[in-house]
Amino acid sequence: MSNVGGGLLLYIHQSVCINQKNSAHSPDDDRPCTARGRMKPAPFRYHAPKTIDEAVETLAEVAVEDGRVLAGGQSLVPIMAFRLARPAHLVDINGVEALKRLAVEGGKLCIGACVRHAAFHKPVVEGPLGRLLATVVRHIAHYPIRTRGTFCGSVAHADPASEWCLVVAALDGEMVARSTAGTRVIPAQEFFQGIMSTALKEDELLTEVRLPLLPADTHCGFYEFSRRAGDFALAMAVATYRIRDGLMTEPRVAIGSVEPQPRRIAQAENALAGQMPGPAAFEAAADAVARAVDPLDDIITGAEYRRDLSRTITRRALERAAP
Repeated sequence: MSNVGGGLLLYIHQSVCINQKNSAHSPDDDRPCTARGRMKPAPFRYHAPKTIDEAVETLAEVAVEDGRVLAGGQSLVPIMAFRLARPAHLVDINGVEALKRLAVEGGKLCIGACVRHAAFHKPVVEGPLGRLLATVVRHIAHYPIRTRGTFCGSVAHADPASEWCLVVAALDGEMVARSTAGTRVIPAQEFFQGIMSTALKEDELLTEVRLPLLPADTHCGFYEFSRRAGDFALAMAVATYRIRDGLMTEPRVAIGSVEPQPRRIAQAENALAGQMPGPAAFEAAADAVARAVDPLDDIITGAEYRRDLSRTITRRALERAAP
C-alpha cells in the first residue's frame, strides 16, 4: 500500500504462495504465482472521509475518474473482483458516523447511507412499517450479507430484484442526494430509471432514504418467488391497504424483478379501491397486474413466465395483507 496523490494506491504482493507445499515454485523462487500476484481488483486509490462534507468533496474530485462510493460493498466488491468494474477511486463512507443514523422525523423513517440490512431484523419502528421491513429483510440474500450490505447501497445500485427498491417504490419513498452543489430530494417515481440506473448524478452521494410511517390500521403483505432461498427474486410484490366500513381504501400494489425497475401498478390499485378484501378483488387486481406489466425476457426466465408469476405473487401478497 503506497500513499500516492489524493489517496492510497492499493495493491497486494504476497511473498509466498498460499499452499507452498503443493506449489510448483520453491520458497526461494520470487517469480509471481496466482496467489502471489496483485489482488483481484484493478488498482485503485482509497479515500476514507470522516464527515459528510468531506465525503461529498472527495466524490466531487474523483467522480470524473469513475470514483465509486463504498458502503457495504456487497455488490461493488464482487464485480471489482471480476474486473467488470475498474473504479480508479473508492470513497469509503463507513467512517462517517452521521450516515449511520436511523430515526423518525416529520412522520418519516430516515435511513442513513450506512445502515445495514440487519438493522431491520427486528421492527425499527412500531406499527405496520416496522413489521413490513422486518418481513422483507429476511428475503435479502443470506445472513452474512445482511450484516454488511446497506439499505441505501441497495437502493443506489437499483437492481430490479432488490427488495428494498420495491419497498421504496411501493411506499413512494424519497431519496436524499448530496453534492457540493447542495441537497436535493428525489421521489421514487423519478429515482429509478431502469436496470441499475438511477437519477443520481455521478458526484452525488445518497445520504439517506425516507419512508413514510404507515397509519396503524394499514394492512401490509409481501411475497417473493425465487428458485432457492437467498437467490435473486424472479418476481415479488408489496401490497398495502386500509379498510373502512368493510371496504379497501388507499390501496398500493407494487411489483419488482418483473420489469427493469420496480413500480406501482395503478390498474391493480383501481381494481381494489372500494372493494371488500377477498378472493374476488384479489384475483381482479392480480389479473390487472398481469395485463399491465411489460416483463423482462432472458435466456433463463421468459417474459410470459414472469407475467404469470406477477399474477401469482400479487394475489399472494394481497392474501398475506388480509386481516
